[in-house]
Amino acid sequence: MSDPDELLRIENIRKTFPGVVALDSVDFDLRRGEVHVLLGENGAGKSTLIKMLSGAYRPDSGTVYAEGAEVRIQSAQDAERLKIATIYQEFNLVPDLTVAENIFLGRQPRRFGLIDRKKMEADAETLLRRVGVDVSPRARVRDLGIARLQMVEIAKALSVDARVLIMDEPTAVLTSEEVEKLFAIVRQLRAEGVGIVFITHHLEEIAALGDRVTVLRDGRSVDQVPASTPQDELVRLMVGRSIGQQYPRARAEQGAPLLTVRGLTRDGVFQDIDFEVRAGEIVGIAGLVGAGRTEVARAVFGADRYDRGSVEVLGSELPGHDVNAAMRAGLGLVPEDRKGQGLLLDASVQENLGLVTLKSASRGGLVDLKGQRTAAARIAGQLGVRMAGLGQHVRTLSGGNQQKVVIGKWLLADTKVLILDEPTRGIDVGAKVEIYQLMNELTASGHAVLMISSDLPEVLGMSDRVLVMAQGRLAGELSRDAATQDAVMALALTPPPSNEPAVKKVEAPRGH
Repeated sequence: MSDPDELLRIENIRKTFPGVVALDSVDFDLRRGEVHVLLGENGAGKSTLIKMLSGAYRPDSGTVYAEGAEVRIQSAQDAERLKIATIYQEFNLVPDLTVAENIFLGRQPRRFGLIDRKKMEADAETLLRRVGVDVSPRARVRDLGIARLQMVEIAKALSVDARVLIMDEPTAVLTSEEVEKLFAIVRQLRAEGVGIVFITHHLEEIAALGDRVTVLRDGRSVDQVPASTPQDELVRLMVGRSIGQQYPRARAEQGAPLLTVRGLTRDGVFQDIDFEVRAGEIVGIAGLVGAGRTEVARAVFGADRYDRGSVEVLGSELPGHDVNAAMRAGLGLVPEDRKGQGLLLDASVQENLGLVTLKSASRGGLVDLKGQRTAAARIAGQLGVRMAGLGQHVRTLSGGNQQKVVIGKWLLADTKVLILDEPTRGIDVGAKVEIYQLMNELTASGHAVLMISSDLPEVLGMSDRVLVMAQGRLAGELSRDAATQDAVMALALTPPPSNEPAVKKVEAPRGH
């Protein structure tokens, strides 16, 4: 006899792609009024599983049950009919349409054969009020911030009276305040009987929101545990080993300054930025969202202009707003938006790894394809990129493996200073440690890393020094021993007055 509270159950699901077993004998179930967390490393099979539940993929074998009855989900329409809605990391919204038009896209209410815009906007307003977002149904989606886009996606899911809501990394780009608002809505939906599949890499969110956790590893469901399970045990289940040290910073011998920035200013954006990065050093840049961290990094790399100041690599000043000059000097940038700015998604792993060195690998206008392939294979092996082969499209890799490819292209170019902007955003704990080890290898070999991160424990755990930005200015510099969460936040929340150019340098007290 079927459980009346069971909304969804999958048994023995298998899905393969050419050369890759994505899911193998996976079991999963979801009950009414619960948050069931789906946990696993990038590449563990989470995305494949939710794409099967949303109708984007079809399983090779196995069975899916909805409220006790066997079903086939072969299209998005099948999923909608079964009241299954999915909110992906990349929002499925049309920028030029209004909020109301997006919510009811393809299902607009009609009167006398015409779209009943008044009813559509009134219904949209009811849904927006239900998810607690203050936005007009007539607003253009392109004018909304990330948090509001997220709420529009939830309203869209509720518009089909979703009984199953799948949320893929919904907090990845939200501030802590926005996360709390989202959690309140998720708890409200749970109380209303909606079953929620929640995917996250933030382990602290699991106990705060979840009821149960299913852990996937290498395409298999390895265990189902309560959400109160200690984080160390969750990590062990995810990666098959314990990670004794979450931030394995190996101190390297520091040498001469590789990167020197003096008085860098872009009017209205950032002002009087001064810092050095030495060989063998990881320098972290912390600060609140909007402090100007990414803008400084892009200006240093030459991607954006600046009005005054200088950028030097090994004592030689770089021309402003000249990416090619920065690359020739030995600078590399792994951008915050790896998909939009760091990769050619429809190109292969080999082609992406060879992007930076394409010119130097060419002779007489012809690319040394054999040499490029050999080099790409070496770097992909060194970084442990999980792939079917060098010809696999980067779009089909997991987030962690995509990030390895972005970093790998700069390793092929023998980059002296690698600027990492949010290097582990949306990456699981196992892949994070691999990225950290790579940073250690870079500094051990005499290179340097400038790291921007909104993950404060990551900044504190991996940086030799921490620069703190606030409102476009450097508010302070902290030694590794003096850098605590309280010290960083105190600087981030109290920027220096505009007439105070000096950066506060804080060392740990003696005997620390």
